[in-house]
Amino acid sequence: MPRKLNLAVAQLGPIARDESRESAVARLIEMLKEAAGRGCTFVVFPELALTTFFPRWYMEDQAEVDTWFESEMPNAATMKLFEAAKALGVGFNLGYAELTREDGRVRRFNTSIIVDTKGEIVGKYRKVHLPGHAEYEAYRPWQHLEKRYFEPGNLGFPVYEADGAQIGMFICNDRRWPETWRVMGLKGAELICGGFNTPTHNPPVPQHDHLNSFHHLLSMQAGAYQNGAWTAGAAKAGMEEGSMLLGHSCIVAPTGEIVALSTTIEDEVITASCNLDACREIRDEIFNFKRHRQPQNYGLIAEV
Repeated sequence: MPRKLNLAVAQLGPIARDESRESAVARLIEMLKEAAGRGCTFVVFPELALTTFFPRWYMEDQAEVDTWFESEMPNAATMKLFEAAKALGVGFNLGYAELTREDGRVRRFNTSIIVDTKGEIVGKYRKVHLPGHAEYEAYRPWQHLEKRYFEPGNLGFPVYEADGAQIGMFICNDRRWPETWRVMGLKGAELICGGFNTPTHNPPVPQHDHLNSFHHLLSMQAGAYQNGAWTAGAAKAGMEEGSMLLGHSCIVAPTGEIVALSTTIEDEVITASCNLDACREIRDEIFNFKRHRQPQNYGLIAEV
């Protein structure tokens, strides 16, 4: 019998700056229930799914910045999501801003977690490839200050076992970097998933605006095919506080074929039945890492 994972991606429409976490969580629970009703046992939610995309604003008061962060997970606002997941028997991948104390100091990360069908956290990832800038740039219609509010992730690209599947995570800009996919491919990930908040306008290179969806799907499809893994990306989409965010949440097969694609820029659930054993068709033949890789020729990748 093939090993099947009934997978859902839950795209979020815009979250307003003044929308509460409780409101966002209620929307996530509704989509969790919809996914469960379709027989799914794992749901991928977007990056920073509990709030609006706050790095678009320049803030000098650290206390104000910290209001967007979660100091524990689950917490009072998110506990209902964990309880619903346990009751429904559905796991999930959730992105949020994490404030923690490590190495004797306060640290802030753009984080995502894997929660299993028992409602337990079984894995954590912190965004490695932070885009944007660290200081105010007046020419931009909005800011992209991830480099100001977060530090690069310090967990590498781990792969976790969750309910019989080997799962790794990316967050937004990570999907554009081939190293992201390759490390988890080498670790045997069968599903590589994550969320994104991608503006359709990029002020430094506006001549690329029309390519946003193409580049997003190209990255997802190449990551899947070249590593023999299912990939799934969940968007925060639509006009959010004056910034239009890309939709096209997707599920991609290990062959690189898109098997599910969102058609709105609102809250939307897409699903696919994923044969995890299909990963082997790519990894045993086309991209058999042990048989065909020549890592002695790739040193420059890690040296520069």
